[in-house]
Amino acid sequence: MRLLCIIGILSLIFVSVGAAKIGGGDILFKGGSAGDVIFRHDSHAMDAGFKCTDCHDSLYVTKQKDKRVTMAQMEIGKSCGACHNGKKAFDVRLKSDCSNCHTK
Repeated sequence: MRLLCIIGILSLIFVSVGAAKIGGGDILFKGGSAGDVIFRHDSHAMDAGFKCTDCHDSLYVTKQKDKRVTMAQMEIGKSCGACHNGKKAFDVRLKSDCSNCHTK
């Protein structure tokens, strides 16, 4: 009986670890007249191969809801601009295709 309990507990642990979602889901940023921006954790963390610590707690240290991120901040390498600089990913400063991020 004791062995069955141990097997049951281990099974629950493995199932919960396998079901855990890495990435944290999507985050909506209100983009004003340019249109909203949906940040997709999955495409940044999983698809691009980043670890959580690549952004947290260096670029994003707050859990503040509705945090404003401006284009001016990004253009000097803060927030999204730390990677979207033309070297790691497309450059936010070019502003040639706003639809890369903004939706109307």
